[in-house]
Amino acid sequence: MTLPPLPPHPVPLCVIVLAIVAASTDISARRIPNRLISLGLAVALAVQMSIHGPLAGALDWLIGAACGLALLLPFYLLGGMAAGDVKLLMMIGAWVGPALTWRIAVATFLLGGLWSLLIVLRRGRFARVLANLRQLLGGLVVAPLGQTNLIDARSGSVGSIPYGVAIAAGTLGMLFAAAL
Repeated sequence: MTLPPLPPHPVPLCVIVLAIVAASTDISARRIPNRLISLGLAVALAVQMSIHGPLAGALDWLIGAACGLALLLPFYLLGGMAAGDVKLLMMIGAWVGPALTWRIAVATFLLGGLWSLLIVLRRGRFARVLANLRQLLGGLVVAPLGQTNLIDARSGSVGSIPYGVAIAAGTLGMLFAAAL
């Protein structure tokens, strides 16, 4: 699998700074501020338009953002992820485009999944994870379309992680891999 080329300057530096700020606020406050996302989206649009021209830049920005949104939105709708995480990948996608966003999402899923699995195993909650998955999969078959959280609140969460950290790690990893 070949990586798309590293985006032109100043995109990598801006994305690295934004990802680190988002991860640090997610660790400390367990949220990713909308102001950070809005600022990142606005500057990404300006940068994309200055690099590629107004029409092509706006289109690249839109397609990248839509890709980031589409990749994480289903997890938010199923109740497995916070909205800030979805918006963070959307913002990163606006900067780097859909090809790199896709790879960032795959790296994020691997890192976040491994991190979550280690936490679940350390806390001895693997049986609860299996019960929640069974309930989720059963709910997908019979759930009404309007239901946003398919896991019953009484079933018990096995915990959560600041997923912005996994997104930042996946982003940094893919940017460094693309630079090689």
